[in-house]
Amino acid sequence: MRNLLRKKKGTRSVNSRCTPLFAQAGAPVSRLCLLHLFWIVLSNYAVQLPLTLWGIETTWGMFTYPFIYVTSDLTVRLYGSDKARAIVHKATIPGFFFSYLIGVLFEQGTFQGFASLLNPNLFVFRIALASLVAYFVSQNLDIRVFRRYLSRVWWIAPAASGFFGNIVDTFLFYFVAFYKTSDVWMATHWPEIAVADLTLKIAVNLLVFVPVYG
Repeated sequence: MRNLLRKKKGTRSVNSRCTPLFAQAGAPVSRLCLLHLFWIVLSNYAVQLPLTLWGIETTWGMFTYPFIYVTSDLTVRLYGSDKARAIVHKATIPGFFFSYLIGVLFEQGTFQGFASLLNPNLFVFRIALASLVAYFVSQNLDIRVFRRYLSRVWWIAPAASGFFGNIVDTFLFYFVAFYKTSDVWMATHWPEIAVADLTLKIAVNLLVFVPVYG
């Protein structure tokens, strides 16, 4: 563990406020998987809820998904890229299953009753599928980029990994989930929402999450 947490040349160690959550608890893979799973399911539900922010059409999901990147990046620092990839792989299928389950039960912010699970819901299924694809691709990219720039100035790795990861994740997710979807509003506005979502997520990542690594 000490070797994994050893400060590398040109980098800073994990922020002391974040380290206790992972390092002091031992950060077992199961807990990190559950943390990933929590943010995946919450984000996939939140993306169903429209939000107008400063005149920009987006969704509540923009506030939750960046936490997945923080979890992945801290895992890379603590345990290395192989362990981080293993966590991503283990969280992908359960994330799809529970995203669909919660999305159907609480579609559009209202409890639909357990009987709703008996009827296939293509709208929610596409969201869950899009999340599975986007999560798997973007998180593996995030891990690769973060690992590549980890030995440089402390802010470069999280900034670069978050930037490229968010681009891939955002457009892949919105295209798979909402291109010609049955929800007319989302089918019409998804490109606008994707651009706004990406812009805000990158801004939040740079202003809020990147400083956490310092």
